[in-house]
Amino acid sequence: MNPAHLQLLAACLFSIGLVVVITRRNIFFMLMGVELMLNAINLSFVGFSGQHSGENSLIGHIVPLFIIGVAAAEACVGLAMVICLFRGRGSLDVDDYAAMKE
Repeated sequence: MNPAHLQLLAACLFSIGLVVVITRRNIFFMLMGVELMLNAINLSFVGFSGQHSGENSLIGHIVPLFIIGVAAAEACVGLAMVICLFRGRGSLDVDDYAAMKE
């Protein structure tokens, strides 16, 4: 597969994730948009690895593993925060939490 095609796909996925984060007011959708953007970055790393380091280099494949680990931990913490917020307010709408500024 051509690395330019991978970069184009990664850019499209990142753009979709960014649009979801900006336009949606539900916290779950916002978290899914962030995860989509992180997966686009992973795809970009793997594409650049194949393009610049040769076929046998694993450097571009190791960095996404770290990103996946951090994203999994982030998803756990984010989901715990969402559950606590939902129990407190009974809603997942971001506008309901705008008044929580100190």
